[in-house]
Amino acid sequence: MKKRPALRDAAAVLAVMPTVLWAQAMEADAQAASDTGNTVTIVASRGIEVRPAITPSQTLSGAELVHRRQGGLGETLAGLPGVHLDSFGGGASRPVIRGQTLPRIEILSDGAALFDVSSVSPDHAVTTDPLLLDAIEIIRGPAAIRYGGNAVNGAINLIDSKVPTRLPAGGLSGATEVRYGTGDDEKTAVGRVTAGMGRLAIHAEGVRRHAGNYKVPGAHGTDKLPDSFAANTSYSVGASWITSKGYLGAAFTRMKSSYGLPGHSHLNGVCHTHDLDLHCTAHGGFDDPFGSPDSHTASIELRSDRFDVRADYADLLPGISHTRLRLSHTDYAHDEIDGAMLFTRYTNKVSDGRLELTHRPLLGFTGTLGAQYTDGTFSGINVEDLHVPFPDNAYGLVPPFHHLTRNVGLFLSERRSFGAVDLDFAVRKDWREMRVAAPTFLATMTPEYEAMFTEELGSDWRQILEADYVDDFFRKNPATRHNPVSASLGAIWNAGQGYSVGLSFGHTERAPNVRELYARGNNLSTNSYELGLAVNNPVFQQSRRPVEDVLESTDSIDLTLRKTGGPLEAEIGVFYQDVGDYIFARLIETERATGVAHNFLAYTAADVRFAGIDGQVSYQVTPASRITVSGDHVHARMKSGADHLPRIPRGRLGARYERSWGPLSADLEVSRTFGQGRIASYETETAGYNMVNATVAYRIDMGLPKPVEFYARGTNLTNELAYAHTSFVKNQSPLRGRSIAFGMRHVF
Repeated sequence: MKKRPALRDAAAVLAVMPTVLWAQAMEADAQAASDTGNTVTIVASRGIEVRPAITPSQTLSGAELVHRRQGGLGETLAGLPGVHLDSFGGGASRPVIRGQTLPRIEILSDGAALFDVSSVSPDHAVTTDPLLLDAIEIIRGPAAIRYGGNAVNGAINLIDSKVPTRLPAGGLSGATEVRYGTGDDEKTAVGRVTAGMGRLAIHAEGVRRHAGNYKVPGAHGTDKLPDSFAANTSYSVGASWITSKGYLGAAFTRMKSSYGLPGHSHLNGVCHTHDLDLHCTAHGGFDDPFGSPDSHTASIELRSDRFDVRADYADLLPGISHTRLRLSHTDYAHDEIDGAMLFTRYTNKVSDGRLELTHRPLLGFTGTLGAQYTDGTFSGINVEDLHVPFPDNAYGLVPPFHHLTRNVGLFLSERRSFGAVDLDFAVRKDWREMRVAAPTFLATMTPEYEAMFTEELGSDWRQILEADYVDDFFRKNPATRHNPVSASLGAIWNAGQGYSVGLSFGHTERAPNVRELYARGNNLSTNSYELGLAVNNPVFQQSRRPVEDVLESTDSIDLTLRKTGGPLEAEIGVFYQDVGDYIFARLIETERATGVAHNFLAYTAADVRFAGIDGQVSYQVTPASRITVSGDHVHARMKSGADHLPRIPRGRLGARYERSWGPLSADLEVSRTFGQGRIASYETETAGYNMVNATVAYRIDMGLPKPVEFYARGTNLTNELAYAHTSFVKNQSPLRGRSIAFGMRHVF
């Protein structure tokens, strides 16, 4: 209860920021400190809009991105306004925007969806390596109109160079980097090069990173977190044909990763249900699929191959000022291994195409018409016994079970200026079908058993059994169709002298994902047994509604206050979301028979609301120094029932000071993440914590065309024991202890 005043103070500080901004309206401009060695220029040909966004947005690039980069996307972005961390050791981390993570935010690769399985479970890594990115765009607030209902809380766009968009100056450009981290014995090497030959640009890049178990404060009970190791190898080759009007290019990217799963236990692999009773003791046909000690290391071995085709062209068609094409094919797979046992395998093969046409001004409006088609095949959920051989004299269905998704989306956005006011409206409609393919039927009968079945069922006994099993499987895993529609209306008032106010109203519909629909079994990474909406879920069936009626619908209001230019710059976002049919896992019971708590969770829908504020204010103290104050706060409430939503971050306040002295630069960050006592029935309270980070960098002229930069980045310098309330395994997997990353980087 003592935490509430601190949280009110956090909200109060952010609430008065607009007043501070207007008080500084007449301040003179100041020259910002330069960083020519690390600046990344983002051009309009990449599809990045140069006009102000209605909802808050931020681009992380240049030196700040270089120094903040970690092995995972979530760790890299954690600490930015409105962005928290859903961590799972050193190998998997997902960003949390305004209290929500995947599948309610969308991860994009240069404007095209990034297809992995990170939205299915928190122990699954996002398939990108921040060390190979030029910039990261973060959109807080609904981006669903352009990217679909999964972007209801925001979108993260990963900007890279694997498909070149321009010819390198002088015919050759590139970068190299090496780094070492003390907290996990990290060793990393990065290289990239782009060569130009006439109108052809060829690009190659790669990274190799190896990190051991990371250090944690001794108060956790150990100095290093077991099974928090991570290793990664990524490379990409691409080429583009570049003209004065645009480019057409393609690239192939391969990522291989191996990382541990701290806190993983297979003891609850024996858990099963009898109606709404969770039972975690072996009996009858319900056996322990592992039958071994729970001391083995659990890990994930991941491989992702992706082909991309990208094109951006100006004036390609009459009346069309810009044409944008994104084609991709992803072949993803990862194995989940416990000791020497392969207990499950996830795969995701997706082909995706996206075309956007931006028309010339028509009746004062400019806008973009787009279409997207996605065809995917996914497998992996509800399986954790691949290591168990199929028995003799048995019959049944064997994994993998393939979930097929087809989605067609059409969207339109238009904008027009009325003096100082820019009006913006957009709409998107999707048609999605998800079904399960007929699984493989296997019968391993000896001649004696075959004779017995032939006598009882006839010579076609195998076909009869297969038909019965497959029909029953389809009854338990029905096909679903959802047709979500999203729309928004917003305006920006450009008040002059760099000030603007944006206000938007949105209605976003999100269809449930594959786990929310078809989960029926144990998820050992989160120590839970889960029932999806479509699998004879008795909790959801109490609503007497067909699953196709469930569309998570969000009505939102976003207010954005922004100041750009001059010594004072700021962006503050205030939001309110009224969500109908919010899909979440409701606790039925907790079973502790194995000694490890196992939650029985059934997906259902309820009405909830979110409200919050996030943003930052920065002031250029001198031409070489800047101070920034940032913060965020989210409040979530169920409209019915006595429970609270799980894993909602409470709030955070922070400050950052940057200073440069010619080739030397440094920054210091201090933040307070407040404790969370407003918890779901199966959660525990999380204490607040302080975080201190700092960076020192120095550029040295070594006779090369551009200087070499040496840097040191320290995180959690006070070595504070910190647990992220947003993590599924917060108690087993605390945040990193004190660590310093030393690096050397050269751009040429």
